[in-house]
Amino acid sequence: MLFTTPELDATERHVVTEVEDLRQRLSFRLRQPRRWHGLLRRMARARAVQGSNSIEGYYASLDDVLAISDDAEPLDAAEETRQALRGYRDAMTYVLQIADDPDPTYSEHLLRGLHFMMLNYDLAARPGQWRIGDVFVRDDAQEIVVYQGPDVDEVPSLIREILLALNNPTPDEPVLVRAAMAHLNLVMIHPFRDGNGRMARCLQTLVLAQEGVGDRVFGSLEEYLGAHTQDYYDVLGSVGGGSWQPHRDARAWIRFVLTAHLRQGRIELRRVREAERLWDELERISAEFSLPERSLNALAMAANGLRVRNATYRAASEELSDEAAGRDLRRLVDVEMLVPQGEKRGRFYRAAPQLRAIREEIIATRDPMETTDPFA
Repeated sequence: MLFTTPELDATERHVVTEVEDLRQRLSFRLRQPRRWHGLLRRMARARAVQGSNSIEGYYASLDDVLAISDDAEPLDAAEETRQALRGYRDAMTYVLQIADDPDPTYSEHLLRGLHFMMLNYDLAARPGQWRIGDVFVRDDAQEIVVYQGPDVDEVPSLIREILLALNNPTPDEPVLVRAAMAHLNLVMIHPFRDGNGRMARCLQTLVLAQEGVGDRVFGSLEEYLGAHTQDYYDVLGSVGGGSWQPHRDARAWIRFVLTAHLRQGRIELRRVREAERLWDELERISAEFSLPERSLNALAMAANGLRVRNATYRAASEELSDEAAGRDLRRLVDVEMLVPQGEKRGRFYRAAPQLRAIREEIIATRDPMETTDPFA
């Protein structure tokens, strides 16, 4: 037996409709390809990787996550954090690739394969294998056990139940809810020795991506969950009740996830609007100083607070050599748009004051974000 989906009430169905409307509006704004869409998608994907790993205690700046995503060396991230980020990056890349499969099938091999991608750097975590004993979730701050998973002998059959439900979805069940329930059941079963939270979040993203929820890169909740980790833990603790009790009511979890989708969708839509405004300003600067069009990528990265490096700039620009990237970045320093810091391999560039001012003006004039609880 798994946690079952509660019958949605009128308010919950209304929020589902609101989220779907947000996703459609976001997809519409991204339908006409623009040069800056690539950077926006790279940043969205990096925020997802950053958010999911921060929940597990692996902290890295957004520009370091972007560097790792581009197979470049990060500036600050510790080695274990780098490995965790690379593993999650690989799993997320695979998830987005197989989302195009016209006949998706969920299987044990898929779940174990994703787990192996995430944790292959740590053989003690038994990457790609089910746990072989009991599992306990501890609150290290309070030095107490807050959750105990089901008996290890139940894990294979419970996993088969999840896969059966995903491969034979209820026709009228919203995908937002189906993905949320897959997340809840996997994290409560805790089938692996380690990495269960990351796997549950990745599975949720996979279900959303395969169902084509908005633009696939913008459909996940990892960023939101990373920014609201304690709320995430609290609702899982409340629903879980401290041990494997699948008869408990999952409504609080469904409402938490729908609220997260609503708020994250609003954030993403605002980012698209602001990226449009920013790019218009950067095109004006480019024309004023006769800059190559590709250099707008470097300006946009810096304006968004990222540390721009030769490698990350090249990753954002197709077929750009190391030498050409270096010339572009020096030119942006000459026209006082970027400020260099560091030396040699550690050199990076930040936004100069007049470039920062453009972004600050956009932020200062943004509409306030709606943050009320839709279920209050």
